[in-house]
Amino acid sequence: MRGNNVAGILFSNVHDDKIRELTEKRTIASVPFGGRYRLIDFPLSNMVNSGISKVGVVTKSNFQSLMDHLGSGKAWDLSRKRDGLFFLPPFGKQDREISNSRIEALESIRHFLITSKEDYVLLSDCDIVCNLPYHDVIESHIRSEADITAVYRHGVIPPHMSEPVVYHVQENGLLRDMLIQPKTDGPCNYGLNMYVIDRMLLLALTEDCVSRNMYHFNRDFIQRNMHKYRFHCYEFKGYARVICSTQDYFQANMDLLDPDIRAQLFRPEKPIYTKVRDDMPARYGLGAEVTESLIADGCVIEGRVQNSILFRGVKVAKGAVVKNCVIMQDTCIGAGCSLQNVITDKDVTVQDGRALMGTDDYPVFISKGSIV
Repeated sequence: MRGNNVAGILFSNVHDDKIRELTEKRTIASVPFGGRYRLIDFPLSNMVNSGISKVGVVTKSNFQSLMDHLGSGKAWDLSRKRDGLFFLPPFGKQDREISNSRIEALESIRHFLITSKEDYVLLSDCDIVCNLPYHDVIESHIRSEADITAVYRHGVIPPHMSEPVVYHVQENGLLRDMLIQPKTDGPCNYGLNMYVIDRMLLLALTEDCVSRNMYHFNRDFIQRNMHKYRFHCYEFKGYARVICSTQDYFQANMDLLDPDIRAQLFRPEKPIYTKVRDDMPARYGLGAEVTESLIADGCVIEGRVQNSILFRGVKVAKGAVVKNCVIMQDTCIGAGCSLQNVITDKDVTVQDGRALMGTDDYPVFISKGSIV
């Protein structure tokens, strides 16, 4: 199987409404994560590591930050004369109000799909943090002679997941039945919104849905056709965190403090690529105390940091205490401050002596550029 026989499609705006605090001025794909990454880095790196050299990023709104991050795709080796990274900009029709519809997105990029020469298309959202071997999914799709292959995970459905899909899978991996938003409390096979599909079939099914005025992807595109075609399922057993809420985002960052999870996400043979920002190494003052934390380059630490994620360029003044926090790029925390269970967006200034405290379930969020 040649990796370049697959084209990748990433939906950058789907699920923006799940973490409105972080997506007010950016897409969910460009939400910062883990000290130096963006959420799109994970599915995009997974595609590149699997040999996919043509990736289209479907955008709809608030995509300036995303374009600034991805640039020409050079960091992912997608800056090429042939194929490479493609921005597929705003879609939609003036006479129709359809929010974040994958089918409408696929209709709007029809020319991109028609002119592509790859036999298969890999569809993915940008709200899942994982290091997934897409080449295994593609090989499984071809080996099983499937028309559509869906990626799923066995476990308890994340509480805030948008329209969860549950698959009943036969022993040979073929789909027996599919439920949308079922009422279930125990472990099940829930979908990760990742699909491999034959390119010509994708075009045909999209045209069929549009002609019937059907724009619900799970119900109209997948469920309505699941018994008409050979539908195969692929189980991913590694670490995967679906970002369905601000609490999920906070916990996903905290998960990185676990060395076992870091080992699953950041594998030397399958790295997660991101935009390079050259900066000085982190500096620690004489009175600094840092324990069980991830500190990015460019940080200046003079206070105490515990169990936290600090992005590039963060400054923590003397006497400040930062505990269980996610502090984004170029935030300044003044002297004598006390922060616990707090998320700050970029360029936040916390003035001297301020005390902010949230909980593990409800972290305090401070929006971009705020002065507290």
